Amino acid sequence: MHFDKSPKEKPCCTLPTVKKLLEQKRRRGSLAVPPPCSTASTSPLPITTVTDLSSSEPFTCTGAAISYSDMAVSYEPWATTPESTLSYYTNHPGPSYAASYNLPIAPEYSTQQQVQGFVDPMPHSYQDYQMGVTDSTVVSSWPLPGPSQTTQQIFGPPMDASKLEEARMLLSGMDYCRATCQDEDGDTILHIYTAKGLRECAYAAAEKLRDVGRLDAKEHKGKTALLVAVTANHPEIVQDLLSLRADITACDVKGQTALHLAAHYGFPQVLQVILSNRPSVNLEARNFEGMTPLHCAAISHSVTVKALSTSGPADVNLQAKAAEKLSCVQLLLSAGASLLSQEIKSNKTVLHLAVKEGNIDLVRYLLRFPLPNMKDFVNMKAHGHTALHMAAGLHGNPHQKDILQLLLGRGADPSIRNLENDQPAHLLQSDEQGEQLKLMLKKRSASSRRRIVSLQDQE
Repeated sequence: MHFDKSPKEKPCCTLPTVKKLLEQKRRRGSLAVPPPCSTASTSPLPITTVTDLSSSEPFTCTGAAISYSDMAVSYEPWATTPESTLSYYTNHPGPSYAASYNLPIAPEYSTQQQVQGFVDPMPHSYQDYQMGVTDSTVVSSWPLPGPSQTTQQIFGPPMDASKLEEARMLLSGMDYCRATCQDEDGDTILHIYTAKGLRECAYAAAEKLRDVGRLDAKEHKGKTALLVAVTANHPEIVQDLLSLRADITACDVKGQTALHLAAHYGFPQVLQVILSNRPSVNLEARNFEGMTPLHCAAISHSVTVKALSTSGPADVNLQAKAAEKLSCVQLLLSAGASLLSQEIKSNKTVLHLAVKEGNIDLVRYLLRFPLPNMKDFVNMKAHGHTALHMAAGLHGNPHQKDILQLLLGRGADPSIRNLENDQPAHLLQSDEQGEQLKLMLKKRSASSRRRIVSLQDQE
């Protein structure tokens, strides 16, 4: 939305836009942030540092499947750095809402913090994580809202009542256009307060915009204030906006819902807030690349694990981030996300995505998840390729043999052929290790045939 103004006329909203705010944050960052949801060139934000993975080389999957970097979903990174944010506002001319309100910037909400009502199902040390099926206590620990409860009463500490009242007074005395209109980038005052993490100000602004029917106004990237809060990792503001009936199904210009964004960036606390609004949240929602939140979580975890394998186990930040992202996968599956869902462009399931990137930790977790039709799941095809085909194409990957054994142990059929009439054994590397793996596949295939013949004789 653009405001027409004469040379002497000032715009209604002179506050720096969310776009400018985030650009300033990125300039203050020590490293660049690549666009997410592509294993070949992207990585979500670590907890306290930003890692550039754009130069990372993806694992090669020769003959099995092409790289899905062309399916990348471009999320705009929203690194929350309250100190730099405050500096940005105080160093720029024009009226500042934060300055006029005279409130301190809320401290950055760390995903490592323990929040009242939240039980983190994943340890923060990735190396210490013990793989296993989803613990039922994780689900039972979620305090879901009852008929008389709201999300605000369930998750996180209460707001400061005095600050909230001051914020409401500020909004009531503010010029109507300034309080409710959008600037040239589509940002409302609610978008600004949300990006800065000013909870009480954001709540008061949300009330104001709700009353005029603009609570879900979208900025130039299609993000509502709720999506801004999710991407900036402010779970308490997310819960506040949902309690005010913000649209949980809203999506940005890439089709990304709040669930997609939280799953991709690996924010388990934000994810839990969103999932507490079941059944209104759609676990199988598709973004415009045909991916569900579970697909985004799996891809994002693989990217972080790949970065961890490059940097080494000494990188505590990446260890913690990998654990958080695996926690997001677990939360989605515990909430009922389907392992059988295939992303639309290449028909890959989360198992295909994990195997293709040699992500043995995620493969192991997915194969231990209780699924009645596990054999059918393991043998699902993505454009003709089973997960076993993709594992056979992991030439040079140190986990190739282990992944093949895991798949075979859960019923993967080495006799299945792809669209080129190749069995997994035909895609193995032509070296000594390849010959050993080929022998292993042939033995398993022969054993399966003998078992089938035995069963037929019994009938």
